Amino acid sequence: MLFNSVEFFIFLPIVFTLYWILNGKTRSQNFLLLVASYFFYGWWDWRFLFLIAFSSLVDYVIGNKLYVTEKSSSRKFLLFASLFVNIGFLGVFKYYNFFAENFENAFTLFGQHIEASRLNVILPVGISFYTFQTLSYSIDIFRKKLEPSRDIISFLSFVSFFPQLVAGPIERASNLLPQFYIKRNFSYAQASDGLRQILWGLFKKVVIADNCAYYVNDIFLNYEQYSGSTLFLGAVFFSFQIYGDFSGYSDIAIGTSKLFGFTLMRNFAYPYFSRDIAEFWRRWHISLSTWFRDYLYIPLGGSKGGIKSKIRNTFIIFLVSGFWHGANWTFLIWGFLNALYFLPLLLVGNNRNHIDNVAQNKIFISGKDLIKVLSTFILTNIAWVFFRADSATHAFSYLSHMFSLSLFSRPETLPFYLIILIVILIIFEWFQRNKEHGLDVYHLHFIPRWSVYIGFSILIISFFSNKNEFIYFQF
Repeated sequence: MLFNSVEFFIFLPIVFTLYWILNGKTRSQNFLLLVASYFFYGWWDWRFLFLIAFSSLVDYVIGNKLYVTEKSSSRKFLLFASLFVNIGFLGVFKYYNFFAENFENAFTLFGQHIEASRLNVILPVGISFYTFQTLSYSIDIFRKKLEPSRDIISFLSFVSFFPQLVAGPIERASNLLPQFYIKRNFSYAQASDGLRQILWGLFKKVVIADNCAYYVNDIFLNYEQYSGSTLFLGAVFFSFQIYGDFSGYSDIAIGTSKLFGFTLMRNFAYPYFSRDIAEFWRRWHISLSTWFRDYLYIPLGGSKGGIKSKIRNTFIIFLVSGFWHGANWTFLIWGFLNALYFLPLLLVGNNRNHIDNVAQNKIFISGKDLIKVLSTFILTNIAWVFFRADSATHAFSYLSHMFSLSLFSRPETLPFYLIILIVILIIFEWFQRNKEHGLDVYHLHFIPRWSVYIGFSILIISFFSNKNEFIYFQF
């Protein structure tokens, strides 16, 4: 079920009403959320429910056994079992055909032809997200940083919590799971802020991302027919498409959770105002970046050790991040590029230079910071071409056409209405960059505040479509 669908606008009020009718009955509320979440997930394909239920039960059982097991070898075996099941599902559904195809290509290079079998399977929606969520649960119990859940309803609800089930944020059990144990009281302030954040997320998805997608799809499909300036514009539009699409989903997820009294972690913090690539990755898909930091980068040694280990760990973390996004060489190249961007900052110790917000406590940005922000944005634009392209060949050809003399010509297509919409997005995010989301405008007086709400609602209704899925559903 899509957030930007009529079905969801019917589903959400019904679940919300039933949930608060059960106010004070925490276990009943959790059971309702579990049923609603499985209904929400099964809306795509009911067969996916068996997979998430099995994965959840495995980690529930393993988590409880890990907690009472003292023998080191037995604990390692239990953790391995959790890793095997969860990563095994990812390997089969997401990566098997990729490895089979490349296995064939490797033999072809040596003049031999073999045919590896393929799996004709549908990639379960959100499998990369809930798999990482349950993996962190098992790992934290293994590290004795977390006690396992004794309440199976709460645990199953935690794994399948519908607002963030299919595209994050990737929650840690230490943050979200305890919220299922406690009594949740309705808060008008929290719920109203949740509605504002949902509205902001819908604006970014329906108005920004979906409008950008129309031009991005055409430009990337027919790139050989366009000038370099148009291709550059296409890359810029894709940067805003993926940002509006994914951060829009996160805003809707976080806002919806607030309606039910839950607090999810922040997933985006105005990343396109970053002054270097290190700051960008502290602000983009925060739940995934911190997951890889805590469960892969730091165990590898992080930024400690010699130059060789720093280089190795940096490339491992970005390549794995790229591969997490999909079984395609384009994602690996995207990760490799970001590692190249990040490495110089790490080696000279400048990777944590920009911790605060740009132009902190100022209205206007300085010329120096503006150059840094634009440079970082252009670098991410180039990397996004690989993320969007169908193949590595497609991406390299696109870039070669873009970086031609025609880069300085007038674009063939220049949708002024879309540029105005993007400017509106940038303006709101700039003035709200010290707040959680762009429509956190409760401080305004009644008339200007409601003028903003009504204005954004009109834009969403005007561009609303019941067909456009979120990009990250494919991951």
